Amino acid sequence: MTEATEDLGSPPPRWLLKLMTRINVFVYNLSGGKLMSTLQGMKICMIEMTGAKSGMKRTIPLMYVPHEKGVVLVASQGGAPTNPVWYHNLKAHPQVKVIVDGTTRDMTARQVDDEEKVELWPTCVEYYPPYEDYQKRTERNIPVFLCE
Repeated sequence: MTEATEDLGSPPPRWLLKLMTRINVFVYNLSGGKLMSTLQGMKICMIEMTGAKSGMKRTIPLMYVPHEKGVVLVASQGGAPTNPVWYHNLKAHPQVKVIVDGTTRDMTARQVDDEEKVELWPTCVEYYPPYEDYQKRTERNIPVFLCE
């Protein structure tokens, strides 16, 4: 384990993330987006996507960073050593619905290359400073998606 990993702790267990996601989507939908619309003070969006393996529609809450006419999504998974499941869904099926403040928009998600990430990363960290710790916690290059 590296010194940075010890200082920054461990990412949350995957089962906990899945449980919290299900609860968040249920309460958000039940309340019409009035409840559970933030996470750690950050506004979230709902992303409706198609499962990479199942082909089924999935809706998950994600923190987002507004960017021009779209949103930026950071596949950090709290700095876990592997990408979140939704990463694979977006790679396989980039056509998504993004729900922000009750407005649903059809968008296409694409993973930005390293050069674009260098440009977007400071804005992502400004919106949610723990992203920087998450990147230090893991050896993987945390993927960033631009939805337009």
